Order: sequence, then structure tokens, then C-alpha cells
Amino acid sequence: MAWRRVLIGVILAGLLLIAGAERAYDEQTAGPVIGDWLLVHMLSDPEQLNPLTSNDAGASSILGYIFQGLLTRDPRTLELKPLLAESRPVISKDKLTYTFKIRRDATFQDGHPLTGEDVLFSIKALKCPLVNAPFIRVYYASVVDAELVDDYTVRFITKEPYFLNEDVLGGIDVLPRHFYDPENLLKDVTVRELSRGGSRLPDNVRRFANNFNKNYNRNPMGSGPYKFQSWKTGQEVILVRDQTYWGKGKPGIDQPYLDVYRYRVINNLDAALVRLKSGGLDTMNLQPLQHLRQTKSKRFRKNYQKLLYFSPGFTYIGWNNAHPIFRDKRVRKAMTYLTNRKQLVKTILFGFGQVIDSPIYRFRPEYDETLASYPYDPEKALGLLREAGWKDTDGDGVLDKVIDGKSTPFRFEIKFNSGNTIRKSVVLTLQDELKRHGISVTVRQLDWTIFLDDVKNHKFDAMVLGWAMSVRDPDSFQVWHSSQAENKGSNMISYKNARVDKILEEYRREFDPKKRIELYREFQRILHDEQPYTFLFMGKSISAVHRRLRGVEVLPIGGLRPLEWWVPRSSQKYSSRPTAR
Repeated sequence: MAWRRVLIGVILAGLLLIAGAERAYDEQTAGPVIGDWLLVHMLSDPEQLNPLTSNDAGASSILGYIFQGLLTRDPRTLELKPLLAESRPVISKDKLTYTFKIRRDATFQDGHPLTGEDVLFSIKALKCPLVNAPFIRVYYASVVDAELVDDYTVRFITKEPYFLNEDVLGGIDVLPRHFYDPENLLKDVTVRELSRGGSRLPDNVRRFANNFNKNYNRNPMGSGPYKFQSWKTGQEVILVRDQTYWGKGKPGIDQPYLDVYRYRVINNLDAALVRLKSGGLDTMNLQPLQHLRQTKSKRFRKNYQKLLYFSPGFTYIGWNNAHPIFRDKRVRKAMTYLTNRKQLVKTILFGFGQVIDSPIYRFRPEYDETLASYPYDPEKALGLLREAGWKDTDGDGVLDKVIDGKSTPFRFEIKFNSGNTIRKSVVLTLQDELKRHGISVTVRQLDWTIFLDDVKNHKFDAMVLGWAMSVRDPDSFQVWHSSQAENKGSNMISYKNARVDKILEEYRREFDPKKRIELYREFQRILHDEQPYTFLFMGKSISAVHRRLRGVEVLPIGGLRPLEWWVPRSSQKYSSRPTAR
């Protein structure tokens, strides 16, 4: 029996040596391998998962793995490159037509071939005025028609040059026509007819739009590397790697490595951190306080790495410019003077951020560094309010003014989404500050989807929200053009300025970068004077990522890219897929 124990010991030692060799080979030589899950924190459920009608960050982070465009951008060089297209488009000399040839080997996640019919359908669905997609459709305003040259060639026709046309046409999510329009209701209607819109649209278009808006919000399907599996409201969204992915092994096409993305909805950041530390999450964005005081233990540093970077986005207070109180720019300017933005960065962000004064990404050449930042100045604020006619005439401690023939106290409500502790701190700090100056503020925190619905329908006095910013050439038409204040567009504060409209329109037609910069400097100066938002700050993201994950780096796009992450076989934690229920 002794020899047997010795032999077993030798075998075990050999196995351990082999395992060690495999680990070294895995991590140092072989490179990325397939397997394991990624457990991702989400603060709230996505609004919905319809690729055209959803417009929140949570949905975008999920849908980007399910859908693909004709073109994509290199995450490091930011150069356009083909994806579903064979190459970049042929562009006419007058920059009015764009012709794309589609690869013949691409398929959707159900195995159905992807053809020009699907691309044509996608632009039809997007251009249909009855589809709830005003925030996307605005980028395709110049597109007046599209046609199939052959089964795998699509030509887009535009009415005027737009310097981002190649980008936006190449970036349209290609939807499977057979899935999203099984009755082929849009077959006999042209893009030109849809562009004209109005009451002349036939009943089949109305039927399509009604069905598309209502019945495709929780069951997305595209051509991307990950398939939607399930969504349990308030709990999680699960994506699984498409094992028959058309791009598998193809040069120049991103390869998925992780088997499962599991987005866990935890509406409380303290609870999310507890889950992270216990292994129930692999990655989450930390609050500054969590970074400084709650994640400094030796055990945490052993298990997780932390990455700090400026993410291209900003937080703002949006004033409803159609509200009787806030339609006066002197009042909005006073609100900014009463907001101690530098102190907010210091006390709420613990210095992990910087004050901004415009909606342009701070590190873009268009950002106007000459803008004189509004300081915290209560005296100047009160002077503006007196100039605007606000006084405490009845001695109740609250300013008042006659507006539209009615005595109106300076009282308003500010809304924000629950679970966001930074926005909550901003609101409570501002509430306390304004109270000391005769302004009464009530606060209301709402579930994300309810909050977003109120904001889209202009049902707020003021709100705290954020926007992502482009690290590439910006186009602010979606948020600031007066036309976008209608039909649940992104101009949710109802800001209207004729000169801004003209600048935004001219900017789109201008191909000279220097002239575009000049136009956007003027645009920023107007916003700076009128203060339709109180621009708060651009914060640093602090991401915690489990150390078993490889390929983790901060990219020029302003963040992390989990599509490139992988786990060595020796470190993989999950070996099977979650069961669909």
C-alpha cells in the first residue's frame, strides 16, 4: 500500500505541475480563451430593450452587444472600419449618396441571413414618424430615400450634405426584418414616403408602428455576438454568447470570450458594494466615498483592481424653460450663482471631477475654455432676482412675484432618480442653500423608468440628470434644437433660441473643422448667457473589476470595453450557462 501512496503522490505532483504549466501557458502564451461569466452591476432596470425607442445608458450598454451596424469605430484609434459592410461606403462627389456593400456571410442570431432587405427595413423603421424614436431619427434628417441596388448593396440618398453622414449611416443598428416586421408591412412604402410623414401614411404603416412600439421592448434580436436570454424586472438581464456567431474567427471582427453577461439590478449602492465584496458581482462603478474608505482593505485590493478615468459625460440641473418661474433667464442665472459647484465637486465627489460650463466634452477642441465660469455668488444671484421682480411682499419668508396676473411664490419641485446618491446629495445641498434665500424647494426621487417618463413628457419644474458626450465630433442638435422639444424629444427642458437653431443647422452642413469650432464657440456662449441648464460637473468614473478578468484597460473612447475581457481557464469561476425560465 505504501508504494501506491507514493505513486498517487507522484501522480498528484505531476498533475499540479501540469496545472501550473497550463496556467502559465494560458495566461502568458495562449492569450484570450472562451469561458466564464461577467456579473455586472446596474443601478436600475433599462427603460426598455427596443433598439430604436430606448434612450437610456443602461439599455445602450446591453444593446451594444446584441446589434451591429454597417461600420464601427476602432476603440483605440477611433477610425471608422467595416463591420456588416464589406468596406466603407462609396460616397458621391456632392456628398449626397452613400453606397454600402454588405458582407454575404453575416447572419442574425436565429441563423437567418442578413441582407440588404434588412438594412432597407432598418432605415424605414427609423424614418417612420410613428415609431417612438425622435432622439435617433434626428441624426437621419438629411436622408430622403434609400434603395436596393441588389440583394447586398444599399444606396442612401440625402437632401443635403451632413459631415457625419458616413458615421450615422454606417452606425444604424441593422434589424432583422423577418423578426421585427413579420407581416412585411413596410414592404411597399418607400423611405421618401416615410420621410414626408403626416396623415397620408397608409394603415399598414400605422399597424407596423403600433406593433413595433409596443411588442418589441423586452425581446431584442440582432446579429451581434451576444443573444438576449431573459429579463427579470428588478433583478437581472442575461445575455449569452452566440455559439453560432457569424463573426467567429473572422479577421478584423471582435471576438466574444465570456459566455454570459449577467446584469444584476441593485438600486442601493451600499448593497451593491456588499454584493461585490462577497463575489456576487465582478464589476461596478464605485462612489468616491466607497473608493476612499470602503475598498482599501488588503483583501479587496487582492481581489479587485480599481480604474479611475474621466468618462465622457456630465451632470446638470435642468430648468423647465417653459415653467412660469424659469422662463426668465435672469432666474436661471441666479440659480447657477446659488449653486456652489466647486464645493459640490469637493464634498460630494471628493475632488474626483471638475466643474464644466458647456455640453461639449472638456477635452474636445470645440470646448470653449474662455467661458467665464459662474462662481458661487449669492449677492449677485439675489440682485438678479430683484431685477426680475422677486420680493417677499407678504413676509412669509418666501420670495414672490406677479406672473401672468397671478401672485406666484418662488416654490418649485426638483426630481431625480432613486438610487443615485450623488444626485440626491446635489439636490439636498441645493434645497438647503435656496431655503436660506427665500426659495422653497421640495424634492422627489422616483424610480428610473417613472422619472424618465416624467422628464420626456416635460412633467417637472426642475430635475437632475446627465448626458453622455461624444469623444468624437459632437452634434448637439438632438438636445438643443427647438424642434426636439416636441414628441418626447431630447430637448426635455423646452429650450428655444432661433440663433442656436441656425447654428446647429449650419454646423451640420459644414465640413471644415475650424469653421465648425467657431460655430460651436458661439453656441456655447449663448448657452452660457441663458443658462437653460446649470452645468454641474464632469466626474471621474471609478470602476472596480475582479482581477481574474484579463484585457481590462481604459480606452480612448472614455471607458472600459468588456467585450475584450477574458478569464484564463485556471481562474474561470462558472462552467455552465444559466437556465432560461
